[in-house]
Amino acid sequence: MPYTYILQCADGSFYVGSTWDIDRRLWQHNAGEGAVYTKRRRPVKLVYVEESPRIADAYAREKQIQGWNRAKRLALIEGRLADLPSLSSRAAPQPPAADPPL
Repeated sequence: MPYTYILQCADGSFYVGSTWDIDRRLWQHNAGEGAVYTKRRRPVKLVYVEESPRIADAYAREKQIQGWNRAKRLALIEGRLADLPSLSSRAAPQPPAADPPL
C-alpha cells in the first residue's frame, strides 16, 4: 500500500514524503540514507501517515502537503481536520480595500 508521511526532524522541522514501504523508508531516513534534508536533521520520527490506493495518489498528496504552511501541517498531524480550511493561505482574511479617490 502506498503512503504519504510526515516526519518531525530533530530541529523541529517537518519533512513530507511518499513511499511504498513506510518502515523501510523511516529506517532509511534515520540511517542517513533518505533525503539530504533529513540526513542533516536526524533523528527523525514519524508523526503522520496516510494510505493511498495508488502511488500516484500518495505522491500528489505529498506535493499538496508540501505546499502547506506549518500551522496547517500541525493541524493535520494533530487530527484537527476542521481547522484545515481556515489555515489555508487563500482563506486568510484580507485587509479591506481602500476607498477610491474622489
